Amino acid sequence: MYIENLHWYNSLIKSYLIPSAKMFTVVWGFIYLTILASFLIFASKGINKEKIFPIAVFLIQLILNMIWSPIFFLSHALILAFIVTILLTIAIILNIILFWKHSKLAACLLIPYLIWVIFASYLNFELIRLNNF
Repeated sequence: MYIENLHWYNSLIKSYLIPSAKMFTVVWGFIYLTILASFLIFASKGINKEKIFPIAVFLIQLILNMIWSPIFFLSHALILAFIVTILLTIAIILNIILFWKHSKLAACLLIPYLIWVIFASYLNFELIRLNNF
């Protein structure tokens, strides 16, 4: 199944801005570390009733992040994947706002993630446009 999906992806017309697979790996590795650090800093002074909603939003953005790959690579649903990136962008922005009240550092650590997801949204949109989905 992996080979089929790789063949499908390789057959798509892509934006010249799509980074290499190696670059994606490096960037996502860095971003996952900043996401983890952000949450650990946010939660470092304990969890209380006031932090429940920010944690819920944090979990929602993680779920949206996790479902993008199967939607895109397994289902080949580029439009649905694009919608997920838009929802993910909104969730990250909300997360930054909610974390800011408790820890400016935790909020700022999510900014590279936001920038990367906005860029990924653009790339996803370009795949839709260039391949007439």
